Amino acid sequence: MIRASIRIGAIGMFGLASAIPAASQSMMQHVDLASPEMASAEMTRADVEAAIASATSLKPADLAGKKLSGLDLSGLDLSGAILRGARLNKTKLRDAKLDRAILDQAWLVEADLSRASLTRASIFAAQMQRATLDGANLSGARITADLTGARLVGAVLTGANLGADMKNQSMGLMRAVLKSSNLERAILRDADLSRVDLEFASLQNRISPMPRCAALPWAARRSPASRLMAPISMGRTSPRRD
Repeated sequence: MIRASIRIGAIGMFGLASAIPAASQSMMQHVDLASPEMASAEMTRADVEAAIASATSLKPADLAGKKLSGLDLSGLDLSGAILRGARLNKTKLRDAKLDRAILDQAWLVEADLSRASLTRASIFAAQMQRATLDGANLSGARITADLTGARLVGAVLTGANLGADMKNQSMGLMRAVLKSSNLERAILRDADLSRVDLEFASLQNRISPMPRCAALPWAARRSPASRLMAPISMGRTSPRRD
């Protein structure tokens, strides 16, 4: 009886531990992206430009929680802007400057950030499924976003930190998710990819020999078709030159 109770308790604890990250990653199943909350905009491009114009180095533009989905904000300078929890689904941010911007918990599903600059941006727990970041510069950024199905062709991630936040695990494993994403020709020099989910991701046109399988995060090993731009270890990456 005692042994049976121990087994049941162990199974219950294991199930709870397994459910935490699964619940955080499946939140999209309970969100209606077509709803006004997720698909509409409460400001115009002119309104955003006015917020930028009134911002200062000590008081950056504060657009936290704003509904900005579907807007064309291409080319705007949003450096240092506070966009925490903002809705930017399907928003065009091509060639925009988002250096040092705070995009924590922001929604950027299917957003277009082609050639955008996001150096040293904070992108914590953001939803960026199917976003386009071709040619974007994410050097030095902190990224624990869900980028499932995203495009990062030619993106620069030099010194970016996409690794797991081992000090903040109350909501499960917080890390970048790059399932089925396209990172062909991406520059990953000195990027931290520890525990990043690269299942079925495409990292073709590598600039160094294929690293040993044992050095890859477990998810990447499940995708035999994946090729890596740089050797990936459980810490930072650094391309080899032969």
